[in-house]
Amino acid sequence: MTDPVSRTILLLDIEKYSDRDDVEQAYLRRMLYDITDRALESADIDETLRLRADRGDSVMELIDANASVHALLRALLGEVPAQLRAVNRMASSSAQIRLRAVLATGYVAVDELDGWVGSDLNHACRLLDGDVLRAALRERTNDFALCISEDVHAGIVRHDRPGVPADQFHPVTVASKNGPLRAWLHGPVPAGTDDHCERGTGQQAPAPRNTGPAFTFNGGSPSFGGSLVGGDQHGVSGGTVHGDVRLGGTDARHGEDA
Repeated sequence: MTDPVSRTILLLDIEKYSDRDDVEQAYLRRMLYDITDRALESADIDETLRLRADRGDSVMELIDANASVHALLRALLGEVPAQLRAVNRMASSSAQIRLRAVLATGYVAVDELDGWVGSDLNHACRLLDGDVLRAALRERTNDFALCISEDVHAGIVRHDRPGVPADQFHPVTVASKNGPLRAWLHGPVPAGTDDHCERGTGQQAPAPRNTGPAFTFNGGSPSFGGSLVGGDQHGVSGGTVHGDVRLGGTDARHGEDA
């Protein structure tokens, strides 16, 4: 396994993907990739600075630590909602796309099978699948809900940089099977989630406990957030899970399995 390297972690997931038929799912995947690529391009993050893994209804990007997180946040707050409006305006009711997103930073290693390994990646995945972010998206009218890690908030957001208003982010504590996870939600905290959210900015959240495996197993195949990994989902390697998270690496220039 390689030494862990600092990366920016971007996760995007399609809401209610499994409720759609095969034709609709294929369309939604194309839209997800197009929106992701446009957001990264607008932040001046080209294909040489990122690695991608495909989870069917989700996309995971590992971005070079030298790329601007501030520019990426601006793109997520401006470009992604604009792209969603443009896409959904022309789509039928059954083809509307709504996205949850997580932006985090941390250390990720690559194992001998080109799998991605790291507790920071586990943390980000749990934020993506947390009830708080899901509830937030249900209440949004712009079809997009974003959660960021503590490190991203401390390094970028709290300084109130142009295009990233600090007062639009609110501290939340996301429940997980391994204990509470502290993060920051863009936009209003969803109603009915008071047990897991902090309304003020001065409260101290419980420290995250040690995280266990982010995958569960369903009929012998690893699954994450209810979606099977492996099988016919292109870009995610095999059905083997090592440690906490095992995701297939991809070629940064062509999007093909490494």
